[in-house]
Order: sequence, then C-alpha cells, then structure tokens
Amino acid sequence: MQMGLWTKAIATEDLRQKTQAAVKLGERQVAVFLTQDGIFACNDLCPQEGYPLSEGQVDADGVLTCSQTNCRYDLFTGANITGGDALRVYPVEEREGHVYVDLMDPPVEDQRQTVLFHLCNAFDEHDFPRMARELARLSHLEGDPLEAIRAAIGWSCDRLEFGMGQAYAGAADWLSLYEERPGEPEDRLICLLEAMGHIAYDVQREKIYPFSALEEPYDQAIFLQAMEDEDEAVAVANLRGGLAEGRRFAEFEAALTQAALAHYSGEGHPLIHVRKAGELIAHLGPEVETRLMLPLVRAIVFARREDRIPRFGGYHAALQSWTEGFTPSFGRFKPPKISDYKGLDVDKALALTLDYKKAAPEKLYLSLLGANAVNLLCFDSDHQNQIDGSFASNVGWLDLTQGIAFAGALRGQCQKFAESWPPGLLQLACFAGRNAGYLDDKVALKDWLVDDIEHFFQQALDSLFDHDQPEYFVSVHLLKTVLAARDEARWALENEGEDTAALLAAAVNRFLSTPIKRKHLRRTARQALGFAAKENS
Repeated sequence: MQMGLWTKAIATEDLRQKTQAAVKLGERQVAVFLTQDGIFACNDLCPQEGYPLSEGQVDADGVLTCSQTNCRYDLFTGANITGGDALRVYPVEEREGHVYVDLMDPPVEDQRQTVLFHLCNAFDEHDFPRMARELARLSHLEGDPLEAIRAAIGWSCDRLEFGMGQAYAGAADWLSLYEERPGEPEDRLICLLEAMGHIAYDVQREKIYPFSALEEPYDQAIFLQAMEDEDEAVAVANLRGGLAEGRRFAEFEAALTQAALAHYSGEGHPLIHVRKAGELIAHLGPEVETRLMLPLVRAIVFARREDRIPRFGGYHAALQSWTEGFTPSFGRFKPPKISDYKGLDVDKALALTLDYKKAAPEKLYLSLLGANAVNLLCFDSDHQNQIDGSFASNVGWLDLTQGIAFAGALRGQCQKFAESWPPGLLQLACFAGRNAGYLDDKVALKDWLVDDIEHFFQQALDSLFDHDQPEYFVSVHLLKTVLAARDEARWALENEGEDTAALLAAAVNRFLSTPIKRKHLRRTARQALGFAAKENS
C-alpha cells in the first residue's frame, strides 16, 4: 500500500448495511458498492450528464445502471456498455475494518492515450457532446491539446472521396482563433470542438478511399500536368516521391498554387484549400503534411472547372491577353474605382480588369475586393426566396461570401508567388461579374457602415463562439467570411484602402444581420418536376 494514495473511504460494516454509498475523498466524489463479486469503487458522477451513480442499480453481473441516463457501466473495467464515455473505476482494499480506495491517477501519457481512444470513438459517431467532454479532459492534461486535431486529420484524410473540403479549411480558421485567445480556455475548447465536429461530420459513415501507394521521382512539370489532366494517381505518385526525397509543403506550394489557379474552378475553393493547408501545417506541425497534401491534391484534381461554362468562357482569353502584353486603352497606372465594376457582367468585368493591368496589382486587388464587398453588401435577399427559375438561378447569401474568402487566400498566395496575380485578379473579376445580377440598388451603404471597424469585427468573431447554426456548412461560411473580411480590412487600412475596408465591414454587418434560408422545399420540388417534364418531352 502506497501512503497518500490509498484513502480510507468507509467502514466495511457501514457498507454492508447500505450496500452502496457516496463518499467525499478530498476533492473527489466516489461511489462504493458491495456486490456478490466484491467491493467496487468508481467516480460518483455519471460521465454522460453528471448524475450521482451512487443512486444507480448494480445487477448480478457487476453492471451499474445510472438511474437518470440509463447508461450501463461495467464496474470491473469502467467500460460503457451502452456506448459513450467510460467510467473511472478505482482499486479497493479492505483493511482493519475499513474500505480503502486508491486515488492514484494513471501516468499522464496513459491518460492521454485513453482520452484519444475514447475521442476517436466519439469522432466516428459524431457524438458532439461526448467530443466536447473528451476534448475538455485532454485540455486538463499536460501536453498539447492540438494533438486532437492532428489525430482527427489522421482519422479522416483517406475518407474524403473528393479530397480536402470545407472542414479542413474551417479548422485552419478555428485554430487561428485558438491561437488568438491563449488565456480563454472556454473559447479555446470551442475552437477545437467546432474544428473536430465538422471533420467528423464530413466523414461519418464514409468508407476509405485509398490513395495510390506508388512513388515516382518528383518532377514539378509532371506533377502539374497530372493535376491538369485530372490524373490523381500520377499526381499522388509524384507527391509521394517528393516527400520521400525530404521535400516539405513549402517546396510544393508554388506548384499547388499554380494548379489551383489554372482554372476558374470550384468557386475558388482550390486556392482557398492551398492557403488553409499551409496554415494548418503552421499550426499543427510537419507531421500532418502528408495527410493534408494527399486530400489537397485530390481536391484540385476533382474541382469543377467553371471556366468551361459559357458564362465564364472569356476567362482564358483574358488571361492570354494579359500574359501576351495586351495594351490597355486607358488608365494604365491607376486602378479602377470600385464603382466602375457596378453592374458589369463577367465579360465586362474581365475587360475592365485588363484595361488596368498596368496598375500595381495590390491596388487593382483593392478595387476588385471592394467590388466583391459591394456585391455582398447589396445582395438582394429576395433571390433566396424565389421558387421559380432554373437551377443556375439558385443564389443565396453564401454564394456572395465566396468572393471575400477567395480574395483573402489570393492576396496571401500572391504575396508569396507574384506570378499568381494575373490569373488571381481575373478570377476575382469573375466573382465580381457572376454576382452583379443579384443586387438590390435600394441597399444604402450608410445604413450599414460601422464606426469602429476593428471593434466591429471583434464583436462579430465573438458572436461565432455561441452561434446557433445547426449546419456546419453555414457556420463555416460565417467563420471564413468574417475572418477573411477582418484580415483584408486590416490590410486595406494599412495600404490606403479605407473605402474597401469600410465596404467590407458594412457588407459583413448586413450579412450577419439578415436571415439565411437554407432549405428550399417548394423551389426544389418545382424545379424537379420541371426537369422531369423536360426529360420526357
């Protein structure tokens, strides 16, 4: 017996009379049970909801049932027979007419591994409250709580059929907020929980979609061509070869950025994902590089190439004109005004951007960012309530946010790789043009301006820590839009872009103040009937 670890709990005779009892041992509430198999002790709090287990029932097999939650626990091992959190059980001894309980905690590393094991079970079931409890337990232990997100990436990276999606990108943003709030344990837990919850939701009940295990010597030209050809196997083999040679994400980043911008595709997600993969690696360390780059390559390969749609068919011609030394007809060195983009469709927005290609790219970026902020500010929310129209006319608030999120990723990557400015700026013009037809001229900027931009964004971010959105798809759009707008507004204010910063804040202000309609029951039914009728006509 080790002194200071074994603690006198209850007289054996008292326990015989009661058969079960709750005792306070230091700071711990312990339940003690006398059964036909001997004496057992466990934490008195049901790990599901905290009800006293000393009021529960023990059957002949040593199974304890909580009287409130009906959860059933094996008193020998602490296993939760009904599924869920395990129960902490303690060794017991009878000595000198008393029951002693060993309160010694297992080694911290054993506790961490136990928590991660149970966290994995909760992750697989997308059990949100249980993930919260396991993450809280992990946060109380020595070590790095970010280990949970590293583990979640490992549990999920090969279960993403179409590669990296919104969950990983959102995790990067939640971890940015995690780092911004070092002294706020509750906020930090929320960051980890939202990141993990979204990843778990995206892969729940998904099978494994294996990546090729082949390796080829890394060749950037072959790597880029494979992604252009939508050949995942060759791209992955090249990636694996480069990793085997000791290359790190930074050595692939230029090629990944180029591939992400090779097409106006996936509503800008390929470039956003390249940016966010880099941020996740910065937060979590090199051990997640392979697990992130494999689904990232898959996502670029599978991205919808919207420049094949006639509406965006002028994009590649505009890019060719830019790179072949197109001579603008006016305004060579000054950027266009934000208002110059008002009402322009995609082709006209591309042409205007080309006219100003000799302006400093950062200045042209500010104008295009401002144009996309105007679109978000002035979105005619009646569009989300319309029930007549084609599938292509299904436009809602979240479609308008995409230009802001893309812009944030674009500036970051272009400041690393200046050759990305021409395709990136033209794609930002595509965003401005694609949304120009869905605006409400009656929306007044003065009604949504904010007095203190930094304070406004701080309040907006604070609100995300208790959002009421049941869909991760919505909450992640709120997160990425507010965070990208804040960061771009800060940068704009530092670079003579006061008007753009003001528009960004006003746009987010209206966006957060307006309901988002996500389910369109009648519109869906009406479009489905119309589509079926055309098929059979």
